[in-house]
Order: sequence, then C-alpha cells, then structure tokens
Amino acid sequence: MVRQRSIFSLILVLVTTFLISCGGPSVATAPPTYTETQLVKIQEYIPDIQVVRDRFPELKTLIQSGEWIKVGNFIHGPMTEARLNMTYVIPNLVPQDQPQARQITKDLLSHLVKVDQAASAGNTNQALSAYKDAFVDVDKFLQLIPEAGDS
Repeated sequence: MVRQRSIFSLILVLVTTFLISCGGPSVATAPPTYTETQLVKIQEYIPDIQVVRDRFPELKTLIQSGEWIKVGNFIHGPMTEARLNMTYVIPNLVPQDQPQARQITKDLLSHLVKVDQAASAGNTNQALSAYKDAFVDVDKFLQLIPEAGDS
C-alpha cells in the first residue's frame, strides 16, 4: 500500500509539472511595425492621393454648378487614379489595417458610382451627398497611413 502511494505521488508530481510547464504565461509579441521598404512604397503613393483629396472642393463646385461632364471627368480621372493608388498601398499596411483599408476603398468606389449616377441624372442633391461620403472615405484611408517615422 505504501508503495502504491509513492508511485501515485510520483505520477501526480510529473503530471503537475507537465501541466504547469505547458500552461505558463503567454509570450507577449511586439506590435507589428513597418519595414523601411513598406514605408518607402507607401510614401510613394500618398502624395498623389493627398493631391486628389485637396482637390475635392473642386468636385463640389462642379456639382453645385451642374457641370456634369466635368464631374464625370473628375471621377473617372483623378479620383480613379487615387483609388488605384490606394489599392497599391493596402498590401504594404500592417495586417490588422488591411481589411479596413479594403473596405474603405470599396465604400469609396460605391460613393463615386453614386456621384456618377447622380451626375448622369442631373441630381445635385444626391451627387453632393455621395460626394461628402467619398470625401470622408479618402480621409479615413489617409488616417490609416503611418507617419514616415513609424518603423
């Protein structure tokens, strides 16, 4: 009986030791950072996106004055170029920001389509509403962009 207790105690100690070694504290991982290459690629496209963002009031003026052909030209020209640049930036963002950035570019496309449809119909109110949403989308995207020193 004594012999069984000592074997049982030894097994219990081994099991306890194993469980404690497996259930230790988790290792803290450092938050993802940007490599120098990623920052360079991102900064390559941001100025073009920023230029279009700064030209957004021009689109509002075109909508308010009813210059629908120029509205379409702006959407299919500079805005499409900016959206394309956004898609080039997305793979270089940290993984947790990529889904949000993809969703923002999808929303931007949707809002630009609405502006274009409103321009085709000559509907100023609908075009202005979609314009405001597109402007917010570009701002949201630019907020995801790291500063040049965030490596």
